Amino acid sequence: MNVPENLKYTEDHEWAKIEGDVAIIGITDYAQGELGDVVFVELPETGDTVSKGDTFGTIEAVKAVADLFAPLSGEIIEVNEKLGAEPETINKDPYGEGWMVKIKLSDPGEVNDLMDAETYKEKIS
Repeated sequence: MNVPENLKYTEDHEWAKIEGDVAIIGITDYAQGELGDVVFVELPETGDTVSKGDTFGTIEAVKAVADLFAPLSGEIIEVNEKLGAEPETINKDPYGEGWMVKIKLSDPGEVNDLMDAETYKEKIS
């Protein structure tokens, strides 16, 4: 199971890569493996605001449909448009090309509430 050390994680299997006051968000390798082949992703619009814990979209796979939960609060400043045409990118590269949204953080302190890689590994093992 791939759990990069440089990311933060949620109980709902989202990851966040923090770059200054921006967080890049996606789902973990574990989550995409549990879902199976991803066939559709519904993501928010650029400019939308999200609050930590709110649903920001859905992911549809062969096995299930699941909500996506915002790990942090802020404004959506970029959406990975590639996923509309190629949702399977999430299965192939969940931590790279399969990222979903970028959020400009409204409360950077929320990052401290997320799990580090070690804690997340314990949760999924």
